[in-house]
Amino acid sequence: MTIMSYLGAIGAAQREAMEADERVVIIGEDVEANVYGTTGGAGKSRAEEGDFLQMFGRNRIRNTPISEEVIVGAAAGAAMTGLRPIVDLSYSSFLYMAMDQFVNQVAKNRYMFGGQASLPVVFRSAMFYGLNTGAHHSDRPYPMFMNVPGLKIVVPSTPYDAKGLLRAAVDSDDPVLIFEACTLWGTKGEVPEEEYSIPFGVANILRPGTDVTIVAISSAVPEAVAAAEELALSGISAEVIDPRTLVPLDKETIISSVQRTGRLVVADPAHRTCSAAAEISAIVAEEAFESLRAPIIRVTTPDTQIPFSPALEKQLYPSRTTIADAVRTVVGERVMTQA
Repeated sequence: MTIMSYLGAIGAAQREAMEADERVVIIGEDVEANVYGTTGGAGKSRAEEGDFLQMFGRNRIRNTPISEEVIVGAAAGAAMTGLRPIVDLSYSSFLYMAMDQFVNQVAKNRYMFGGQASLPVVFRSAMFYGLNTGAHHSDRPYPMFMNVPGLKIVVPSTPYDAKGLLRAAVDSDDPVLIFEACTLWGTKGEVPEEEYSIPFGVANILRPGTDVTIVAISSAVPEAVAAAEELALSGISAEVIDPRTLVPLDKETIISSVQRTGRLVVADPAHRTCSAAAEISAIVAEEAFESLRAPIIRVTTPDTQIPFSPALEKQLYPSRTTIADAVRTVVGERVMTQA
């Protein structure tokens, strides 16, 4: 194992994938200028990893015009004709400019061509929320794409997951959208030095518990773990689950946990309406209603545009405080008294 940053783990996964398969290429805006072939920056020095452009050449590291619709369309065509592109789309808010390509081409072409064409393409984008970048750059749009059949949706929360899920995405013959919370880019953790991948649809139980299940997504994951540690001091045992992938979703792990704990809190940085939290809550209400001892609570971002003001923005997203407060509400005094 080695200690690696979240962004460094992404770079390592891309390098390994490109070394393993010459069909893997990286395209995006300004990717030729960065060590890891990513607009997110390096995470390590050039001396440690080498320059991607120097290592793989311009045939495999290619700058694109500033046109998301062109980038996504070109990647879809490249994937259908034999390449395995990794596409760096920078801000997640920029995905909207390519919605027609995502929804009508990338997601549908395997079906429309009767399975004669596959689309092994990975789209990376960074959610720049929490950094006072204003409404145009702070969206968390993964719930929108959960509603599009044919797309796989990945939301890594740790360096270990960032590397393993990206390797699985590159190996997939289906289109994959990876949403990275940029506030997690600098976080560090243990990552195996050898190659590995994490299968889609397998949630990670970060902390076992008996009183309440907390399902947390993306940057809400470390906040949920911190909340669980704080709650343990009050005698409340919280189980923390990171789905890691939203499509496919590991429903079995979530339902099994709620059947044991009887309570559910879902922490999701996306807007409340039609969020991933809403879908998870609906699934549990449909399939584990008889196990619930209290109403499900969602801790989400309100349905409002993201303000530029740091003081205002900071209050919007799930935090360890709001998650802990939600847990205290669902467990009530009875569990705390028993503890």
